[in-house]
Order: sequence, then structure tokens, then C-alpha cells
Amino acid sequence: MYFVLIRHILSFVFSFFLCFYLVPLMIQASKKLKIFDVPDGKIKVHKNPTPYLGGVAIYISFVASAALFYPVENKILWLILGSTFLFLVGLLDDLRPLSPKQKLIGQIIATLCFLKGGFSLKTYFFESYINIFASGFWILSIINAFNLVDVMDGLASTLAITSASSFAIIAFVLGKYDLTLLLVSFLGSVIAFLFFNRPPAKIYLGDAGSMFIGGFLSAIPLLIRWSMGLREFSLFPEFISHNSFLEIIFSAAIPVMCLGIPALEILYLVAIRTFKGIPFYSGSPHHFSIYLKNKDWRTGSVLIFSALMSSILSLIAILFMFGFLNFYLFLAIVFAFLAAWHLAIYQ
Repeated sequence: MYFVLIRHILSFVFSFFLCFYLVPLMIQASKKLKIFDVPDGKIKVHKNPTPYLGGVAIYISFVASAALFYPVENKILWLILGSTFLFLVGLLDDLRPLSPKQKLIGQIIATLCFLKGGFSLKTYFFESYINIFASGFWILSIINAFNLVDVMDGLASTLAITSASSFAIIAFVLGKYDLTLLLVSFLGSVIAFLFFNRPPAKIYLGDAGSMFIGGFLSAIPLLIRWSMGLREFSLFPEFISHNSFLEIIFSAAIPVMCLGIPALEILYLVAIRTFKGIPFYSGSPHHFSIYLKNKDWRTGSVLIFSALMSSILSLIAILFMFGFLNFYLFLAIVFAFLAAWHLAIYQ
């Protein structure tokens, strides 16, 4: 256990300091190559053109740390392959904007890499082809959720940190130390990046960063058999184990809640754009962060609110998974949270 702890610390420290070293280099490279995120006055409302290669620093530092400290195995290679493909598609989009169709094709290819590596729902309830479809839909949704939520200084990286931390806590309690090692490598790089991405941001993730983060965080829950945790820790293990449908619903709820704010972002955006007759893949200023900014919230306040709401959702999921909340209290708290979220932002 002592050796495992040391390896985790070294992985985090290496990833953190490598990213902290690389980000200023990416800022210089962006300025030299004139790779900027230019304000458009609609969705991109920052004041000045901002360097756009933050995702490169995060990707390099994470992959380097994983290569040094994570044991070589087939599954991690597929994870890195799929994440790398997403990173490259995003980087192409940063350098020369792709059409929504081209981006989707790239995301589908990356999703196939994840599925080929065995990243799918850990349940026997679904038939294999339904399982593959549901897993692919989940991966694509979270990739795009982080791509969509990245419209404000520090927002995507803050939400990535809260979600990854939640998964790390769960993996630690379940004794999945290989998974916590991956997550601390990821956290080291994103936390270092946030030092430069916090308001006023000196650099942005770009699509390379947001798609890489979304792909990585979509794949992590597919490495955990959530139903086993529910059966072991739930207040009603017999109730869950004798109802396969409830088991899969409860199991799915936990990772969804750990990624709850990006998930709510994409859900509301699709609903609002559809209602207003806007194609769901088209840009529009209907992001929750923009709604809050239109209510005269400061950027820092939006970040604190988002991190707090994400942490609350994750805490609810963790307490339910480990038996501190019964089913009815869990449902009541979730519905109360959703009502508060809607009223705070959209009313």
C-alpha cells in the first residue's frame, strides 16, 4: 500500500509540473502561430483574442505521466488511442474549423476505439448490441457535453476536476487503485492548467482539450461495475439485486450525477435549441453560464456556483452508492436539486 501511495503522489506531481511547464510554452506557440480564440460578441464574449492550445499541454502531461507510472495493459492502450484520436480531431478543428459532420465522424471513430477496448456498460441486463449502442451514445454525449460547456474562463477545467475527483474517491473506496492512478495523473495536468485558465484566462483548452477531457471522463465510468458497489453498500441490497431493471437504472445514475453539470448543459441546450427551431448542433447563446452572466453574475461567481453544484451532485451519488441515503431520500434530493438548478438559471 505504501508503494501504491508513492506511485500516486509521483504520478500527480509529475503530471502537474510538466503541464505547468508546458502551458507557458503553448501560450508562446499560440501567439507565434497566431492561433487564437477570437471574440464574436455572441457566445465568445471574452475581451481579447486568447491563445488556444491549452489542450496540448494537458494531453502531453497526462500521457507522459500514464506512460511512466501506469502498468502497460491492453485496456489503457485503447483508452489512450481513443483519447488521442479525439485530441487530434479537436486540434484540427482549432487550427482549421471542421464542419459538425466532420467532427461527429471523428468522434464516432474515437468511440469505436473505446468500444473495441472493452469500454462498455458493465451489466448483463442489456443484450450485447443494445449495450454497445448505449455505451457509444454515452461516450459521444459526454464528449460533446464538455465541448459545449467550454464557453467561459475556467469552466470546463473546473468541472473536469470535480468529476474526476468524484470518480477517484469511488475508485479508491472500491479498491481500484489502477483507476485512481489514471485519475490522479489526469487531475495533476488539469489542475496545473487551471492556474492559467482561471479568470482572466491566459489560455483556453480549445476543442483539442475539451474533447480529450470529455472522452477520458466518458470512458472512466465504463471501467467500474457500479452494480457491485450498490449491492455491497446499499441499504436495500436484496431489493436491487432482485430487480435487474432497477439495478441498471441506479447504476447508471451514479456516473451521470458525477458528470451532472455537463450532462445538464447538453440536455438543456438540445431542448432549448429544438424548442426555438435551432439545429441542436448549431451554436447559440443558451449555455447555462451565459444565462448566469446575463443576470450580472461575475465569472468567478459562475465558477464557484458550478463547482459547488457539481460537488453536491457527486456527493449525493456517493452517499447513495455507499448506503448513506435510502432510495426515497435519494430521489427526493435529486428532484429538489433539479428544481433548484432550473429556477436559479432559467427563471
